[in-house]
This record gives sequence, C-alpha cells and structure tokens, in this order.
Amino acid sequence: MGEYIKILLVDDHPIVREGIIKILHRHLNIETIAEAETSRSAIALLKESLFSIVILDISLPDKSGLLTLEQIKQCYPDLPVLILSMYPEEEYAIQSLRLGASGYLTKKALPEELLKAIEKIVAGGKYITDSLAEKLANELDRKAGKPLFKYLTKREFHIMDMIVAGKTPGEIADALSLSVSTIKNYRGNILKKLELRNNAELIRYAIDNNLFQRF
Repeated sequence: MGEYIKILLVDDHPIVREGIIKILHRHLNIETIAEAETSRSAIALLKESLFSIVILDISLPDKSGLLTLEQIKQCYPDLPVLILSMYPEEEYAIQSLRLGASGYLTKKALPEELLKAIEKIVAGGKYITDSLAEKLANELDRKAGKPLFKYLTKREFHIMDMIVAGKTPGEIADALSLSVSTIKNYRGNILKKLELRNNAELIRYAIDNNLFQRF
C-alpha cells in the first residue's frame, strides 16, 4: 500500500490495541493510529480528525459497537468501518454489514488477513471471508418461509428463554458468566433478528410461536 493511512482503533482492551498496532506498523504505511476505549471517545475523535478507516470492536463499555457503527454511518456515511470482534461471524457479521460495515473479522483471524482486509477496505472495497459469503448466500433465502426464530443461534435462543422467563440482564449475566453489556448486545441482536422492538413484543412472539415449551 503506497498511500499513508490514518486509522481509528476502537477497543477497550489496551493489550489488544497494542497487539493490533504492532501488526499494523510492521506492515502498513501508517500516518496515524488514534486509539479510543469507548464509543463516546471514538465519536469525539471523529469530530476532530479525518480517518481512512475505523477498526471497531462490538463490546464497548458505554455503548454497543453496533449502535456506535450506526452512529458513525449516520454522521460519516463514506467512512469505512471494519468490525474486529471476539464474537463468531454467525453472531453479528450479517447484522454489521447491514448497518454499513465494510467488513467483519474475528480476533482469531491471522495478522495477514487483518492487513488484507484493511487494504481492500481502504481501497474502496468490502472484505468478506469465504464462510461469511456462504452465510450471506443462505441469508438470501431468509424470506422463503423459514420462521425468524430459526435464525437465532443456540446462545441467542438460551438468552431469549431467560428473558421471556423474566430474568434481568444482571441475572442472565451471572448465570452465563458474561458481562451485562454482552447480554444487552445479545438482546439487541435477538430483537433485530426477530424484527421486534422490546421485551413485551418478544414475550408475545414466544406465545404466538409456541416457544414457551422450551422453558
């Protein structure tokens, strides 16, 4: 890559940021790498400077990375965003692309794949792995009569069960050894997949689709 690029790296784990920065500086022509630990600080940095790409984690302490992605694309529609997340593709990849992300990688990806993704995205393209391309192809059949709840992952089904049973985010987080913010991310993803707006609609959906037998 001949052109120098400016990167905004948004992740709340300093060790993760340090590792990514080392990879980027070894292999890319970097003008600047700005760092943000929260959604709020990321938006503030975007107001101060122009960037070539945003590398964004989904789990942030103050706001979901998906909501942050939505905000970025609303304010800066031409700014490419690469989601780099600990969550597997089946959890958030398609949703991220729908919200305007230019690519989705898990943190298990090899450094070479991260570099390849950044180069392609900065050049104006989108980066989609082979496995994600297959998921997108399957998504084309989404409206072919298959119930929406069939598209939930096993973990999402489990969390939906607990929500409908009346468990609070804190109780679910304790039961699954996850953070409350992670549970809220899952809840948001479940509602989006089922095209619902709140817990009341989720409970009604469970009744209408005879899902209470799961509890």
